[in-house]
Amino acid sequence: MSYIKKQFSIKDLEVLSGIKAHTLRMWEKRYGILTPQRTDTNIRTYGLDDLQKLLNISFLNENGYKISRISKLKDEEINELVKSFSSTNHSNDRAIKSFTLSMYNFDQNLFFDTYNSLLKTKTFREIFYQVFIPLLESIGLLWQTNSIHPVHEHFISNLIKQKLLLNIENLQQQKPQKTHLNFVLFLPENEVHDLGILYTNYEILLHGYQAIYLGQSLPMRDLKFLNKVYDNIRFISYFTVKPVNEAKYLEQFNNEILSTIDAELWVLGKKSEAITETPSDRIKPMKSLEELVRKL
Repeated sequence: MSYIKKQFSIKDLEVLSGIKAHTLRMWEKRYGILTPQRTDTNIRTYGLDDLQKLLNISFLNENGYKISRISKLKDEEINELVKSFSSTNHSNDRAIKSFTLSMYNFDQNLFFDTYNSLLKTKTFREIFYQVFIPLLESIGLLWQTNSIHPVHEHFISNLIKQKLLLNIENLQQQKPQKTHLNFVLFLPENEVHDLGILYTNYEILLHGYQAIYLGQSLPMRDLKFLNKVYDNIRFISYFTVKPVNEAKYLEQFNNEILSTIDAELWVLGKKSEAITETPSDRIKPMKSLEELVRKL
């Protein structure tokens, strides 16, 4: 059994390209840009070649090329024209589409080729902010609309995680320059969504601090040991789907972890947005990763 998607509906193309289905139908009729197959019930279906071509057409159209002009070009000319763009925004848009296609086809080579191409002009930090974050946001929308299978999301997320871990390891080999604070990064018990906390680890190391990364699903009681080892701790956690009760968790954390030492808890993630008040001014919900980075 294969999860490689080879046939797409017009709704799939709309979600992936950002071009409305009625516009696609009009372009097909007027310009013949795509040649869909038809099912026995006369429903349009499209292949991978159609998807790749449409992603390129969408890219050119977003960057000022009229569809009437694009329709007169051969497929090879469209491909070359897309490759010819070199500005930052253009390369970001094209990379996101390439990564999306690599996800659909479980194409590791396309992922690595696209990533290595970006590295020629960008730092890893720029790639993460300008490409990976928008990519992950778009994948979230695809998942919500049932346009991708969960295995697609796991595939692309783990490739991104590989690159993140590699860059973290490179920074870990450097001696910390700022030793007045100790950052401890963890996810609460039963929380496993770790891309956000991993990237936060990268930022802390990049800014010259020591980072103690403890990973996923950490029971609160296990953090108490660190109070005996380090001073001036800044605990950092992401609340994505856990804890179930944020207020209760923060109250317990304040009483058991923060009450006896000089420490703070910085909280990010989707569930942190629901935190309107905290039991202590040493618990600091962050609206964004950028807000946290500004405090470093």
